[in-house]
Amino acid sequence: MKPVADFDERRPIYLQIVELICRRVARGELPPGARLPSLRDLSQEMAVNPNTVQRAYQELERLGVAATKRGQGTFVAEIPDLVARLRRELAVRAANNYLRELESLGFSPADALRFLAERTKEGDDDLVGGGSTERK
Repeated sequence: MKPVADFDERRPIYLQIVELICRRVARGELPPGARLPSLRDLSQEMAVNPNTVQRAYQELERLGVAATKRGQGTFVAEIPDLVARLRRELAVRAANNYLRELESLGFSPADALRFLAERTKEGDDDLVGGGSTERK
């Protein structure tokens, strides 16, 4: 799923696992009803303590993203519009992060929208892969 080196040391690992699973559900990689890896398997794969994975699964259940079936494992919840809800929540979070970042650079929300509109219109790929921000 995600190598250990990718974990952000400033945030709890269990929350990062929750986010990872939510992203996989939102992208359709884990459809509703899909079985999640066992605690042991996921903890070994991610090189984390099984208690960390257990806490992540509990949080996923609290959020309504997962459900545990006794003796069978933990599954992605079969809730109508789950994928759409997660996609929207993740999109809103990404938009908020974008706005905060531009605000920290001194730009207004109107500037941020204008930059997005320009970028979409141009189809500019300068920044993809770490390219320069200067025009060619």
